[in-house]
Amino acid sequence: MIKTVCSKGKLVAKTGNEVMAEAMRQIEPDVVAAYPITPATEIVQIFSQFVADGIVKSEYVAVESEHSAMSETMGASAAGARAMTGTSSQGLSLMWEMLYIASGLRLPIVMAEVNRAISAPINIHGDQSDTMGARDAGWIQIYSENSQEAYDNMIQAIRIAEKAKLPTLVTTDGFIISHCMEVVETYPDADVKVFIGKYEPERYLLDIKRPYTLGSIDLQDYCFEHRYQLAQAMRDAKDIVLDVAKDFEKTFGRKYGLYEKYMLDDAEIAIAVIGSTAGTVKVVINELREKGIKAGLLKIRVYRPFPAEEIAKDLAHVKAVAVMDRADSCSGAFAPVYSDIAASLYASGIISPKVVNYVYGLGGREINTEHIAGIYETLCKK
Repeated sequence: MIKTVCSKGKLVAKTGNEVMAEAMRQIEPDVVAAYPITPATEIVQIFSQFVADGIVKSEYVAVESEHSAMSETMGASAAGARAMTGTSSQGLSLMWEMLYIASGLRLPIVMAEVNRAISAPINIHGDQSDTMGARDAGWIQIYSENSQEAYDNMIQAIRIAEKAKLPTLVTTDGFIISHCMEVVETYPDADVKVFIGKYEPERYLLDIKRPYTLGSIDLQDYCFEHRYQLAQAMRDAKDIVLDVAKDFEKTFGRKYGLYEKYMLDDAEIAIAVIGSTAGTVKVVINELREKGIKAGLLKIRVYRPFPAEEIAKDLAHVKAVAVMDRADSCSGAFAPVYSDIAASLYASGIISPKVVNYVYGLGGREINTEHIAGIYETLCKK
């Protein structure tokens, strides 16, 4: 059990990148390896300054590419270190090969990831095509609506990853959250240290008393079994996320779940969305409620593992739901979040909500209250 601490937070004005770096400072991982990329550069830049100034004792490794960053982080984690990194967009895609190996080897790495469009065309602004492309790489994915959630999610991610023995990434929307300043409540260093606890890996390569092999060839005899174990670990991670969230609420007073329901329980029409757009949707819901329109929101926080049964249950009573994807599918298939929600409803035998899909905000294109209101207006006609 984690000891409950009564903390008194401090209100500060910081950007999303700054608070993610602040969370990393408080966590003080043993090793951070990274290569800078817009719009995530500031996270590791600020953290590297903490290292240079002697504020943290972490080993910071400046590598020559994001592929090397993930390789270095994996090596550190396999050796028994608490390891972290950060990246975005093309950087994440350059890590692609290693992402699957990190999860397959069950290494509890934590990544600060800033959502940005995948090229081409070259675009440095925010959409979620990068992490959506990695949605089946075996990483737990936690999304943030604002800087406060980014900070809180980073702190929780360490506990989640180490308990689940799965790598975990925490995201913010590029520039919208990463570079915009907000008031954030940060917690005392001592309280964060107590919450995350001391890292004591079950097995690690530098344990000379219990030597073992990691990453050996795995052919027809056991490959299937080990992939099944990884899939089961991801399913089990839902309970771990919720357990960590309960401890976080007891310690710091903020409540988190797999997703957030905003005026959804009695809603007749709803939007399902991930990330910063949820805040815009909430503004529109408040306006519609004043007009007597029962609009609601389901904001997905944990996209992997996907809470399929839970989401299907909470959308079952809605007449119509619009799933908003900030990523498209160039394969002729449906967009990712829409596919997951539609499949969840079908698998649960729920046919009542009419489900429509909106692909929006690609390459950082603006989404405003008028756009959201228009979606709800369309839903009313379904």
